[in-house]
Amino acid sequence: MLSNKKLIRILLFSILISMFFCVACNRSVIKENTTAELTILYTNDEHGWMEPTKYSGGAAGLMGLWKEKEDYTLEGPFLVLSGGDLWTGPAISTWTKGESMTAVLNALGYDMAAIGNHEFDFKLSGMRDRASQAKFPLMGANIREKSTGKQADIATPYIIKEVNNIKVGIIGLSSTDTPTSTFPDYVEDFDFINCADAVREYFPKVKEEGAELVIIVGHFGEPEMEELVPVAKELGIPIIGGGHSHQRVCKMVDGVALIEAGGRMGHYGKIELLFDTAADTIITLSQELVKNQGGKPNAEIDSIVTFWRVKVDSVLSEVIGFVDNDIRQSSNEMYNMIMDSWLVKFPSADIAMTNSGGIRQGILAGDVTLEEIIGVLPFENNLVELDLTGEEVIDCLGRYVIGGIIDNQTYMFSDSTFVHPDSVYNVLTIDYLYSRSDTHFSEYDDDPVQTHVNYRQPVIDWIKSMNTSKDNSLDQYLNDEDRRK
Repeated sequence: MLSNKKLIRILLFSILISMFFCVACNRSVIKENTTAELTILYTNDEHGWMEPTKYSGGAAGLMGLWKEKEDYTLEGPFLVLSGGDLWTGPAISTWTKGESMTAVLNALGYDMAAIGNHEFDFKLSGMRDRASQAKFPLMGANIREKSTGKQADIATPYIIKEVNNIKVGIIGLSSTDTPTSTFPDYVEDFDFINCADAVREYFPKVKEEGAELVIIVGHFGEPEMEELVPVAKELGIPIIGGGHSHQRVCKMVDGVALIEAGGRMGHYGKIELLFDTAADTIITLSQELVKNQGGKPNAEIDSIVTFWRVKVDSVLSEVIGFVDNDIRQSSNEMYNMIMDSWLVKFPSADIAMTNSGGIRQGILAGDVTLEEIIGVLPFENNLVELDLTGEEVIDCLGRYVIGGIIDNQTYMFSDSTFVHPDSVYNVLTIDYLYSRSDTHFSEYDDDPVQTHVNYRQPVIDWIKSMNTSKDNSLDQYLNDEDRRK
């Protein structure tokens, strides 16, 4: 028979063992309950490319890929983010001023988009229309009203999203070169302040409002992302998303993950996090870029794209010509066709010049439609006529796409004469370039002639005038000389 002392010892030992297992069990529960997963799906510079191409599955293929490869659901532990430049591109988006692309992005479940320079392409009224349609905020913490210095009301500076019990703060930023990379008049009321200063200003507010994890999404390229790394490192911001440069970036710099997914929905970035919500720390982080190919087209997204395709076809399906071979976006044939068509439209002009950045896609072999030309030249740029001396012409030429002059090094015209420094020439360019502060056009002619002719219209008129067909292809009328050599 056990003595009372032995019984007491056995009872105490049992209690201690029970307490040990309870504590261990509770620790296990605490650890399990404070560990959460988060997946960030990232695109940038979508530019309205919602339809599939031979390089990309488009928006429907992207959603299919997300569902098949990432187990994506709108209610799941996901953030879907964009580095901006959403709308201007193919006519299916450009012609609708981004309305169609915004509908697609809504259905894909985007949580935010940084404001890119091309968000201003349809003026402030166009941006406000799209912002009211979007189910996600357009963001730019560094956009300020010139008159007051206050945060611009067109831009949300930051948001906090709770995903899988993680409160994620997102600070959105716009490129500081926006005043020269969009039509300057459209942003004349705004300053685009230093991105680092904006991050330092808003980071404490984001944390005060409960964000456990803070990330940056901006419309800027790899160099600008790297410039922000020291600030991000200092503040404990582990991720910077970019855009604008259409590069593919997927790397870690001093412990900060940088991501940019090219453009046109050809790739998406994926960042997977395991996060400790008790310690507010990242346990693991992995990142990759995934090509948008092979996904089964999602029926819902496909139906939205089809709706807009039918709507655009009803207006822009007119066939205006035929070409046997693709005309590449950056080819001499493309450049010379555009420039020469301007000079045909305005025979009194001696020279034409524009930036290659205003030429946004190529023309595929086969029937050439009105829609394709709008995709090639999607902006609301109008032609202006200037009177410049030969010296001023030479100063302005730079590396522009040119017409009239057939050699950008010797300044020789097609009739083998040369630009004379003291002679006055009639020059065609676009109002966008004229209005930029970093060009000399407005310095040399402060009273340009406004033609009120969109820069794409002469191209349409010229192609139509050639009466091309399968038996009379446009190819034979194209000029492949390199005028910028």
